[in-house]
Amino acid sequence: MALKVLIVDDSQIMRDVIAKFLGRYNLEIVATASDGEEAVRLFKEHAPDLVTLDITMPKVDGLAALRAMKNLRKEAHIVIVSAINDKGVILRALDAGAALFINKPVSESAVRSAIEKLFGAEPQ
Repeated sequence: MALKVLIVDDSQIMRDVIAKFLGRYNLEIVATASDGEEAVRLFKEHAPDLVTLDITMPKVDGLAALRAMKNLRKEAHIVIVSAINDKGVILRALDAGAALFINKPVSESAVRSAIEKLFGAEPQ
């Protein structure tokens, strides 16, 4: 059974890029969201195994969404994908339960490394 994925970013282009990179694995993209509020709602609805989550978004930012998601399901793997390169923000995300942090612009090799680190999965 494929792992379920939720992709969260306020940029449609970034959601598409991440989906393309994840498409090489045995993963099912169950939903995408453009803001943190929508992300938490979809997280409750779909119970994904993996979430890619931007930090800077409208309505509810990624750090607040991350905390809400981890309160709902501690075992979910949440990977921050952000252009923010501030060590304090990165540490807050990791302290809140983020599994990994990927810098934007996101690369296929960074996504591959994250998937292999979290799940030991190889591309199909």
